[in-house]
Amino acid sequence: MKSTRLFKKTLLAVTVSSLSLASYQVSAAGFQLNAQSATGLGRAFAGDAVIADNASVMARNAAAMSLFDTHQFSGGLNVISSEINVKDIGGAGAPPNGLQEPNATNKADSPVPNIYYVHRLNDQWALGAGIYSNFGTNNEFDSSFGDTNLAKVFGGTTKIESINYALAASYRLNEQWSFGAGLDIISGAGELKRETSPGTPGFGQTTALNVDASGIGLGFNLGTVFELNQNNRFGLAYHYSPEIEADGTVFADAGIALGDPNFSGVNAVAGDKLKLALPSMLEFSGYHMIQDTKFAVHYSLQWIGWSVFDQLETTGGTVLKDYEWKDGYHAAIGGTYYLNDAWTLRAGYMYDTAAQDQLTSISVPDSDRQWFSAGVGYSFEKHHTVDFGFTYLMGKDVAVTETSGPLTLTATTKANAILAGIQYSYSF
Repeated sequence: MKSTRLFKKTLLAVTVSSLSLASYQVSAAGFQLNAQSATGLGRAFAGDAVIADNASVMARNAAAMSLFDTHQFSGGLNVISSEINVKDIGGAGAPPNGLQEPNATNKADSPVPNIYYVHRLNDQWALGAGIYSNFGTNNEFDSSFGDTNLAKVFGGTTKIESINYALAASYRLNEQWSFGAGLDIISGAGELKRETSPGTPGFGQTTALNVDASGIGLGFNLGTVFELNQNNRFGLAYHYSPEIEADGTVFADAGIALGDPNFSGVNAVAGDKLKLALPSMLEFSGYHMIQDTKFAVHYSLQWIGWSVFDQLETTGGTVLKDYEWKDGYHAAIGGTYYLNDAWTLRAGYMYDTAAQDQLTSISVPDSDRQWFSAGVGYSFEKHHTVDFGFTYLMGKDVAVTETSGPLTLTATTKANAILAGIQYSYSF
């Protein structure tokens, strides 16, 4: 009986830790989503801080709005189809026979829309407004994994949506230099559910935790563009991300706590706001049109400051979990072939590094990733363009070990995804 109670308390403690991470994911997931446009998706976002083929460039570098000669509108939809595999699930410390569980696979489809408008005031000034998303996730380990599968219990359901409302301005100093700045209002909402397994001895309830959380933060961005000549230009952009205080509503079934007056982990989370430190980003891009050809090469290098997320704590000073994440980066290279006045072909490759370092979790299957991308654009009636983008995102196997109290969980996780998008743009 003592071992069973320890297992239940440990399971609830792990669930609370998952809550803290998922609340953080309301504004920034454990992995970064690049889904600001289908145009960028088709080249693995290589050169996106300086190419400026439609209004979506303001999401990467406000200064690049100065490259347009007319007003610009762009709107689109990217769909992310993810697959998370959890295998080799095992461990020790849980009755009756430790943890030996079947493999689990979680598949989810998430739509990510975007819309932008750039208004050219005169030869020097341009203003922009946009709505898009930088972060999000949709993970659900449901009952199809079996009554006693701990992937369902530890992973549960995590649905995160974030929206970035952006206002920006650019100024062209001369033929070579342009500068830009913008304001980012980040709004997020998330749903988290964790369940006990009805088949686990001693568990009389199904719902362990049901959480809704939301928060708003204010950030900013700065950028510049340098045009060496008509065929060669460079862009540099910095995005400051804020620390958000998020309100959370927590439901915890009294049967899970077993009436233990000394165990108040859930109440500590429910009573405070969560302090969520988001990563800032610095990106450098280049674009080079090869002379006397129809081909251009472009590239990007982005730094993401995930090390600010060292631990998650409440406004009351309660430390919920240590994460010790590390700074990440992505490096991308791509090519564009201007087939004729109507058709444009794109391709790109990105290597994207994980935020997790020594501490890992099955609830956040993070790893280094490779992006393989291709896209096509079609222009018609001089002012209209439709772009399509496709990416296969391939992760790596990650060995996971989680320990809490008497329970040690081991597993191997891998996350892959397919991203597909469509973008419509109009210049006037």
